[in-house]
Amino acid sequence: MFEYLNGIVTSITPQAIVVEVGGVGYLVYVANPYHFEQAAATPQKIYVHQAVTDTSQTLYGFATAADKQLFEQLLNVSGIGAKSALAIMAGNDNQGLITAIRSEDVQFLTKFPGIGKKTARQIILDLQDKLETTTSTATTVASPQPPENAQLADALKALTALGFKEKDVAQIKEQLATKTELTTDQYLSRGLKLLTK
Repeated sequence: MFEYLNGIVTSITPQAIVVEVGGVGYLVYVANPYHFEQAAATPQKIYVHQAVTDTSQTLYGFATAADKQLFEQLLNVSGIGAKSALAIMAGNDNQGLITAIRSEDVQFLTKFPGIGKKTARQIILDLQDKLETTTSTATTVASPQPPENAQLADALKALTALGFKEKDVAQIKEQLATKTELTTDQYLSRGLKLLTK
């Protein structure tokens, strides 16, 4: 099993990144691919969870060991798959998630794609006493936006890839477009906050 990859991010898509290590490119699915955008040209340590099935081997990546641990704890909850766990973690607000679980905030959890009341209660039941307090991994610096706002477009694609409905994503586009000097990561984080209000 892999613990982490130490390499250069060579490609970023709405669902995944490619990390080149020793001349080999690893496809790694991540909650927020654009979090890795700013340091794409420099070597990065990306913690990974490897899922092996009869038909595939898949890597899921995280900026910190704490994020990886939270993902693995979510996977242990009945009814939570890797896609749902990534969608829950995409906002880079793990402390907010932990607070919601500890305070039994079912309504907060049901705002994520694929999470109904039954699954939300199961998350609370299984994880309430197992979670450690962590800090947010969202530490980004605003960069200048090109006129066509490619960062906003990429963030909207990423929200759809996480499982949010296209009509819901379209409804928040105007609110997000009012800010013109954000990175894709920042647009994605703001979009998640709007969609999970």
